[in-house]
Amino acid sequence: MNLSMKWLKEFVPLDDMPIRTFTEAITMSGSKVEGWEKEGEEISNVVVGKIVSLERHPNSDHLWITKTDVGCGEPLQIITGAQNLKVGDIVPVALHNSTLPGGKKIKKGKLRGLESNGMLCSLGELGLTKHDFPYAIEDGIFVLQEDCYLGQPICEALGLNDTKIEFEITSNRPDCFSVIGLAREVAATFHKPLNLHTPVVKGGHGSCADLLKVRVEAPDLCPMYSARVVKNVRVKPSPRWMRERLRAMGVRPINNIVDITNYVMLEYGQPMHSFDYSLLAGHEIHVRRAKDGECIRTLDGTDHNLTSNNLVIADAEKPVAVAGVMGGENSEITDSTTTIVFESACFNGPSVRRTARSLGMRTDASALYEKGLDPNNCLPALDRACELVELLDAGDVTDGVVTDVHYTPEHRRIPFDADWINRFLDTHLSADEMKEILEKLECTFDGNDIIVPTFRPDLVHKADIAEEIARFYGYDKIPATLLSGGAQGKYTPRQKFDKALGEAMISLGASEIMTYSFISPKYYDKICLPADSPLRKSITIRNPLGEDTSIMRTTALPSMLESLARNYNNRNESACLYELATVYLPTEEDKLPEELPKLICAMYGDGYDFFTAKGMVEDLFDRFGITDWDIEATSEDPSYHPGRCAKLSVAGEDLGIIGELHPKVMENYGMDCRAISFTLDVNTLYRHAQLVKTYVPLPKFPAVSRDFALLCDDETPVRTLEQAIRAGAGNLLEKVKLFDVYKGEQIESGKKSVAFSVTLRSSDSTLTEERVSGAVKKIIQELEKVGASLRL
Repeated sequence: MNLSMKWLKEFVPLDDMPIRTFTEAITMSGSKVEGWEKEGEEISNVVVGKIVSLERHPNSDHLWITKTDVGCGEPLQIITGAQNLKVGDIVPVALHNSTLPGGKKIKKGKLRGLESNGMLCSLGELGLTKHDFPYAIEDGIFVLQEDCYLGQPICEALGLNDTKIEFEITSNRPDCFSVIGLAREVAATFHKPLNLHTPVVKGGHGSCADLLKVRVEAPDLCPMYSARVVKNVRVKPSPRWMRERLRAMGVRPINNIVDITNYVMLEYGQPMHSFDYSLLAGHEIHVRRAKDGECIRTLDGTDHNLTSNNLVIADAEKPVAVAGVMGGENSEITDSTTTIVFESACFNGPSVRRTARSLGMRTDASALYEKGLDPNNCLPALDRACELVELLDAGDVTDGVVTDVHYTPEHRRIPFDADWINRFLDTHLSADEMKEILEKLECTFDGNDIIVPTFRPDLVHKADIAEEIARFYGYDKIPATLLSGGAQGKYTPRQKFDKALGEAMISLGASEIMTYSFISPKYYDKICLPADSPLRKSITIRNPLGEDTSIMRTTALPSMLESLARNYNNRNESACLYELATVYLPTEEDKLPEELPKLICAMYGDGYDFFTAKGMVEDLFDRFGITDWDIEATSEDPSYHPGRCAKLSVAGEDLGIIGELHPKVMENYGMDCRAISFTLDVNTLYRHAQLVKTYVPLPKFPAVSRDFALLCDDETPVRTLEQAIRAGAGNLLEKVKLFDVYKGEQIESGKKSVAFSVTLRSSDSTLTEERVSGAVKKIIQELEKVGASLRL
């Protein structure tokens, strides 16, 4: 919401308050300021001048030499190519060392050999359009018709000296989407009087009731509808003061009729619309649900098929507007219009929102209606529009208002409990001080009840009243206190685990990333998922931001590779990234998806290979006390290289996958290198993690070491041999370490030699040779089961 400070001062006397003081105070009272901008701030050293002479340039057939009086000293020689000037014209003059919008700088120089001491400006060069000054021409120098004097700064002469403030208004404060609503906040904040104007309409040009009939046929969607008729419409440009205010509020001036409806919407926060009276069949207005199959072409030239879920404004034959959204082309005001109907109504907010979304057309009016407007604001806004019609001589207003009302204006009552509010806020205000604050907000009192004005739908409970008192008393005046009781925030065991997992990945050299959970269906093609893969069954977002974010991911690999590829394309020589990502698997129809957290890591560059990734996984297992894990080669995952990929499991339960990514996948992401990735299921990891560390005293008895040189098939994984050793050694095993793998001339083809160092120790006694020999025998037996034998 933009606010013109000039317009605001019509309601609240602020004198010359510094803008920073104003914005800081109004933000502290609850109306957050996003920023402010001073009109004409980019324009400097541009003044009003007068053409005193005009002659052709001797070295050009299109340039003119002007003598321009700028109110100080001798007239300046300025050369221009404009063809619309004559002696006596008042024009904007950019002097030497002046600046124009867009950072354009003007200095004196020479044109075709003759000196030019500045530049005469057009509308566009001042950042203006023909809508701001309708009498001007767009293709030529701006010839002023304003009341100004020579040498006057152009911003002052043209009214480009307003300050506009941008507010962030929360959706529960629809009253603040208006100048009057913000004026109420400003008056209460600065303890200033609020000068509201009561519209006065003279009328006297017949009866509105004789010209128009109104009937609301859907009272649940339209509690209030009012209309007035204006005869002998005279369409012309709006006066400068109105154009200036509209421009400062970010609205383009059009003509007096359109500008009046926009002006009232900005001032009162009440959307309005006008119809051509002659185009309303039967001179009737029916507010009804649309009929299935009805069609309307709106003012933007788009055809819309309507359903019974849409509320429309119709005449006796057809829809002429989509209620609360946009008018129809078939009732549009044109140059031939002589009589118009002004509409001011209150429509059901959710209905307007659903209609706007279904038709794909969100307007300023629908944005206001969907927040829930005050029906009591309809008539004052309608009277204000007709008052402006008379003020601008835009037409002849008829007497009376045609209305159809289907609501009972009731003020909300909230019990006033000063003691409760003090306890709630930890303040020590008196009841009178609280009442003074609330009365500034136009609340009244009936005994111990607060009577809330109808334009404040956000005030419902005692806590809402306490908030109003707190923000105008001053949040900074309320003492800071600690929470009572012994409650202390702390991590849950699962949160501690997730935190430790992230810290472990960082300590292993990985950098954390965060990606969106919604992706494009095309991402599945990029990681080479087959068409019948169950991972392609994704949750589809009903209202996506676009196709690239239209489904919820079932695998985190595409998101990771997008980030990895971005690093590669930005010429980072290497990268190691990880994310604690969530994937979403569909469940039964109309059920929420299953959300599974995954740890995914991917890397590329020198120093990163399969064994680097495997070492990182083993380190994670060691940190979290996971010992019964296993790794097994696989070629089933189409996203990974079929010969450089393995499945991870723990206690027989699937844990994840690790491997080098498939060359085709790398090609799809534009990466001409190898990349390795692993994914672990965090829930499974958490279930098998030993989170409680148990103290183990130093051993009292000596250890015994034995080396095993084993001969096995080349395809036998070392991990299989290690598991056999662990199974054979049982409780006596303290450590097993691989120290050699050999293949060569002394080993037959298809075989390899693998050497382990095994450490045995007993916790209750010194190991005897008999116990050691028994353990060694069992180890050899277990190794023989997996096809390994001692190398002789």
